[in-house]
Amino acid sequence: MKLIKKLLLALVAIIVVIAVILIVNTLRLSSKQVDPKPIKEVAISDEVFTNLSRAIQFQTISFSEDAIPDSAAFNGFHSFLAETFPLVHQAMTLTKINEYSLLYTWEGADISKKPIILMSHQDVVPVDVPTMDMWEAGPFEGKITADHVIGRGTLDDKSSLMALLESAEKLLEEGFVPAQTIYFAFGHDEEVGGGKGAKKIAEYLEANGIHASLTLDEGGFIAEGMVPGVDKDVSIVNVAEKGFASFRLIVETKGGHSSAPPRENTIGMLAQAIVDLENNQLPYRLVEPVQYQIDYIGPEMPFLQKMAFANPWLLKGPLLEGLNSHTSTAPTIIDGGVKNNVIPTVAEATINFRILQGETIESVQKHIESTISDKVKVETVGFLTNPSPSSSIESEEYKKLELTIRSVFPNSVVVPGLVAGGTDARYFYGISDGVYRFYPIRISPDGMNRFHGIDEKISKANYREIIQFTYQLMRSFND
Repeated sequence: MKLIKKLLLALVAIIVVIAVILIVNTLRLSSKQVDPKPIKEVAISDEVFTNLSRAIQFQTISFSEDAIPDSAAFNGFHSFLAETFPLVHQAMTLTKINEYSLLYTWEGADISKKPIILMSHQDVVPVDVPTMDMWEAGPFEGKITADHVIGRGTLDDKSSLMALLESAEKLLEEGFVPAQTIYFAFGHDEEVGGGKGAKKIAEYLEANGIHASLTLDEGGFIAEGMVPGVDKDVSIVNVAEKGFASFRLIVETKGGHSSAPPRENTIGMLAQAIVDLENNQLPYRLVEPVQYQIDYIGPEMPFLQKMAFANPWLLKGPLLEGLNSHTSTAPTIIDGGVKNNVIPTVAEATINFRILQGETIESVQKHIESTISDKVKVETVGFLTNPSPSSSIESEEYKKLELTIRSVFPNSVVVPGLVAGGTDARYFYGISDGVYRFYPIRISPDGMNRFHGIDEKISKANYREIIQFTYQLMRSFND
């Protein structure tokens, strides 16, 4: 009995010690938000909505990596930009890269300062024809309602492109001269990997000896009601992105008649390989940009949730799972069979992976091959890219970006993190000290499916905010 009593007392002591550690760590977790500074807001006329509407009407669609761009749509869009932003086109040098991508150079007053690069992209994804009637207005009509501008590209990504130029035009009207050179880099094929657009812009800049202090692209946003436990808007600045790779699984057999199926059926073998991959996914791991998320979002949580963020050593598993901190596995395409009584000789499936930092395309392929039957052939397919590096959140440039966000949106919290999707920014790490992803597009839980989906639209109020932000950001680099 004495032994049992001692063990119970020891167990209670351990529990008390752990509880004290949990509580102390939680109480020590303080907010990392910087204080906003007063800003003088710029007046923004309703004309900006007409300009955005007109931009939407150019069907600058990227269909595939190999598709030839619609020259009439892209060149028409370029002429529209020249007409709409005359001061930009007078004051800046415009270089066309690979015929359709645009690089504007706004010369700074101080050549000793490193330039900054502000990015967006001109292209949009196609619209599924069967969904046309489900839109509030035609996807390329650019309809302006009392509260919104509707159309493909309002969220991804003509709103940021047009906002950058609206802000630059306004600054030029005011006689503003940037301290350092500003480049506006607008690729034409981001939706299919950016290999002929942004990648070529980066190569051009590198060949001309350009190295920037900051590059800013899409890929971050203002999350409204999307972070459980946080009652404020969350401005997500992504400092890195996952890699992207798809692999085709191929099963080849002699086929046969469905009345006498072999023990190993072509489609059955393929299905088993898919199940094996889904049941044996790569592990959740803590990487630097996810650590940033934990450090910055944790202090904004209610006490019990804050405890999980303050003590990742104990609650690491659920935390990393909630933050999607692993290489994800997603079957996306399957093909096989021609008739309901014929076992096919070939069946194929495509599996897409979003690769976490610390892993590579090659390591993912090894994982696939070690997980599934060696009777299934594995090969890469389509666009491939490894995970990006992680940019610093301690640099002067990041601090300016952070302060601008807090000043324009003082009721939001700024959180650096990791984006699972891909952006053109991936190509600029070699020519920039820091690469970040953020424009203040507001996204709520019910609005997320509008990206690449039905009824894409942006509120007028939010579009004004994007212009206000880009205007203030450019000004901030002169402070």
